[in-house]
Amino acid sequence: MACLAAPSLIPAAEPVKFAGAISGVVRNSLGVPQMGAVVLLYNRQDRNVEKTLSDDTGRFQFAGLIPDLYSVKVSVATLIPALKKNILVQPGMQSMLAVNLNSLFSTIQLSYPPLENGSLLTDDWKWALRTSSATRAVQRFIDSAPATGAEHANAFSDTRGILRVSAGEGSVATGVSNEADLGTAFALATSLFGSNNLQVAGNVGYGSQTGVPSAAFRTSYSRNLMGGSPEVSLTMRQLFAPGRMATALSGPESSLPLLRTMSASFDDHTQLSDDVTLRYGLTLNSVAFLDRMNYASPYARLTWDLGGGSKLELTYTSGDARPDLAAGSPSDDADLQRDLNSLGLFPRMSLLNGKPRVQRGQEYEITYSRKSGSRTYSVTAYHESIYDAALTLVAPAGMYGGPDVLPDIFSDSSVFNAGSFQSTGYTAALTQDLGEHVAATVMYGSVGVLTAGNHDLETSSPDELRAMIHAGHRQVATTRVAATAPHIGTRIVVSYQWAPDRRWAMPGNVYSTQSNQPAPGLNIFIRQPLPGFARRVEATADLRNMLAQGYLPLGMVSGQQVMLVETPRSLRGGLAFIF
Repeated sequence: MACLAAPSLIPAAEPVKFAGAISGVVRNSLGVPQMGAVVLLYNRQDRNVEKTLSDDTGRFQFAGLIPDLYSVKVSVATLIPALKKNILVQPGMQSMLAVNLNSLFSTIQLSYPPLENGSLLTDDWKWALRTSSATRAVQRFIDSAPATGAEHANAFSDTRGILRVSAGEGSVATGVSNEADLGTAFALATSLFGSNNLQVAGNVGYGSQTGVPSAAFRTSYSRNLMGGSPEVSLTMRQLFAPGRMATALSGPESSLPLLRTMSASFDDHTQLSDDVTLRYGLTLNSVAFLDRMNYASPYARLTWDLGGGSKLELTYTSGDARPDLAAGSPSDDADLQRDLNSLGLFPRMSLLNGKPRVQRGQEYEITYSRKSGSRTYSVTAYHESIYDAALTLVAPAGMYGGPDVLPDIFSDSSVFNAGSFQSTGYTAALTQDLGEHVAATVMYGSVGVLTAGNHDLETSSPDELRAMIHAGHRQVATTRVAATAPHIGTRIVVSYQWAPDRRWAMPGNVYSTQSNQPAPGLNIFIRQPLPGFARRVEATADLRNMLAQGYLPLGMVSGQQVMLVETPRSLRGGLAFIF
């Protein structure tokens, strides 16, 4: 233990200096001290303010630092550099770092003192200032060496996981993707050598809807670096199509077609200023189904904190939808749930002139929101373009077929390419917190839809059907209630969307990135923890479009009827084992 200041050493007229220090020890993976390691010190704005070298015992120190948040980067030739951000320097105290450099992963562990809510003064130090005169000396004691056991990071730590067993009835297609139920799936997350995060997710067995073999695997990696926490991920999916699709496409002797997708993603964010944050990324997609299609999906979101609870967001997305940009309710397993949900997100496929097409979109979105007490107000305006829009087609047997109608992989219906269209609209929302456990949202806006003329179809030609469909606008209102039972932990979300005219399909804004994005009809989601198990177990139920709304019926001169659907009615449920 060492004394920083003593009464006999401080003159009566000299004020106490509010300074702190950062020190540490640099070792390799075998625990050998590293002499001559380059240690750089960065301030809150990521500017290099000091530089030093470790001595023959591997030790280094930055003294006389103004209390604030700092970052330290340590590097040695032939070894991977290590970086530690948000190191809190407090008055009269010394932050101790244990640096472990390796040829594969390097880490820095902060052993003393821990971050305490971002405060620059500890309670003890504040008490000393309040109870002492200006001439009274202040004594502080610190450890002279890092805590034993903190110098070496474990290879794996903070491991978490989810095992989900699920099943359902009905198609699970939505406006932006086919959400396949892959039956049994798992997700696992672990901390690798301290500052490296590794997550893996996959499925086992057969898809519960199709009954055919399916496979999906996702791996993501992130590491805390200066200026942000970038994440890279790779997702691969494979799904065998049902036998009726092979017969419809190429005859009864054809082999089963495969739907394979591979997505490589990069996501990062940076703090442009104290009030402005930029999140951006890119996904490279490869889809193999009767042919191979490659495309890129860049996106960016600029968030400006206006102060006083107000915020302005500018968002651009292209290619695939970005539901992960929506800020959902925080939870300990939110990242694992995200990986599980992304496993079954297959692209919306259709046929046009006998060639496979992938539905894609492009959207510009601006949102202003303000939180005032228990209320949150938001207004969103958007412009959206959708290419090769894929709608579910329900028609009498044998009426529609050929090179422009694709048998649906996930149901007994078909998929029809409705062409491309654009829409512009707005929504306004008010969210009211009703206590700590209930929140109610009311939304109203003008959104783009696909509708059709009032005349009947004369033939079963896909071209005639496509020419009959056109873009329009509808006024829609949505209510949404989210509640959590405080004692039993039940979480339920109920939403209902209403429009005066029900003859429409694919309501916009399809590629919305807002957390309160409305869905057609009545939707119910329930998440119930089950007591009596050694580990945490949850039962889930997901009921979508229970009143079968957002269906576009079209008559034919023969008296028969066809139906175009964006979100079919569906029911899913299962168990999640969380450990």
